[in-house]
Amino acid sequence: MMILVQYLQKRGKAGWRYRRKVPPALKAFLGRGEIVIPLGKTEAEAMARYKKVHAEAELQLKTAALGVKAPQAVSLGAADTPLNQFQRADKQIRQWKLDPDWQSGGGDSDHEVVARDVIAESIAQKYPVGDDGYPVDVSSNDAALLRALMLGSREVQPDPTLEDARKLYLEERVGDDKTKQMELDRIFKLVREALGRDRKLSSLKRQDAKEVRAHMIDGRKASSVDRYLNVVRAAINHAIREYDLKVTNSFMYLEAAPKDKAEPDKDKRRPFTLDEAAAIRARIMSTAKEDLQHIWRLLDGTGSRLAEASGLRVSDIHLDHASPHMTVEWHADRRIKNRVSRRNVPLIGDALEAARAAVKAAGNATMLFPAYGRPRGPASASAALGKHVRACVSDPKATTHSLRHLMKDRLRLAGVTKSDQDIVLGHSSGSVGEDYGGDEVRLEVARRALEKALLGGGR
Repeated sequence: MMILVQYLQKRGKAGWRYRRKVPPALKAFLGRGEIVIPLGKTEAEAMARYKKVHAEAELQLKTAALGVKAPQAVSLGAADTPLNQFQRADKQIRQWKLDPDWQSGGGDSDHEVVARDVIAESIAQKYPVGDDGYPVDVSSNDAALLRALMLGSREVQPDPTLEDARKLYLEERVGDDKTKQMELDRIFKLVREALGRDRKLSSLKRQDAKEVRAHMIDGRKASSVDRYLNVVRAAINHAIREYDLKVTNSFMYLEAAPKDKAEPDKDKRRPFTLDEAAAIRARIMSTAKEDLQHIWRLLDGTGSRLAEASGLRVSDIHLDHASPHMTVEWHADRRIKNRVSRRNVPLIGDALEAARAAVKAAGNATMLFPAYGRPRGPASASAALGKHVRACVSDPKATTHSLRHLMKDRLRLAGVTKSDQDIVLGHSSGSVGEDYGGDEVRLEVARRALEKALLGGGR
């Protein structure tokens, strides 16, 4: 008499097999519409194997339900993305010494199948069972691990998203620069607000990029928005390259305003007039803290960027050299703008006296200006000096950075060549020749240029 056992099927001469339909909601997870497992040639063999095969099928369906029910959508800026979870699960599979190339399937004597089933069952048992017989409230991380266990190499890697692009760019391009980290977070927060959720890079359209731009423009200058879009564009390009994606970057050639309507660079800031510079200096020397006085005098006498001066170490000041100077270079507490910004800047006249006073005031400190030689220190110095600037000059295009523009004008008026101006100010000339010449020669060139500008009529 034929036995009646659920999912047991006789196939003539082929023998017995276990055959069970997969619920429609779970088909995508398992990658098939049926679970079919051979049980043997005879009824006795089939009955001997049935219990274990049935348990295996139940586990597969339970695991599939876990994966389907676990939330997979994440918001931009969340701790994990499906790709993060996939990568973490893959790493765990390797740590367990399981076969990363396993394609699922195999009989009850397959050690790989047994090991994966045992681990999957231990994960599933952590969760309560719902009315439909499947676990509920499964974490997305456990769901990703269960997919890796049950599907093996048949599982398709999730498409990278905007959040994946942000994280990759943060890790490989921004690094530990706190200022750039905060800027990246601020920019991608705007992207999240514009799009509402994380998006696959492959799904982004030009209209999406325009919506991001429109959201960024609201209440912001076009120049700031262009800078933000440059960061988004760079992060996506980096992800496309590193993830080997065959997609286009929808943010390419997207500008906040046409170039012919944008504010010219020369109109964003202007130099101080000599009278303005004198008035601000008088105010700072009479009311500002001593370290701010020293910083202002260094800026006035060297044309350096504020971050370059405020981030100096005591060891960067060389007073005993034949040509006293300060060294602008990258170090742990201060990043410089670019490669050509690394330079030796001569100290002459009042700037030299300010450097001597600053070194004396610093004492045994490492940083020349301890209050500002720290992360976000330049911003604090800018805010402090900016109050004195605004008390004397109301024009918003005149800022502390206008001292650098003033030095540029002084160098021009003194007849200093463009290449020598670049050596003083740390500008790139775009020529390969800027990399040639020894440090001592370049220091002497810069000294002569500053003497012309400050002592020979350029002032």
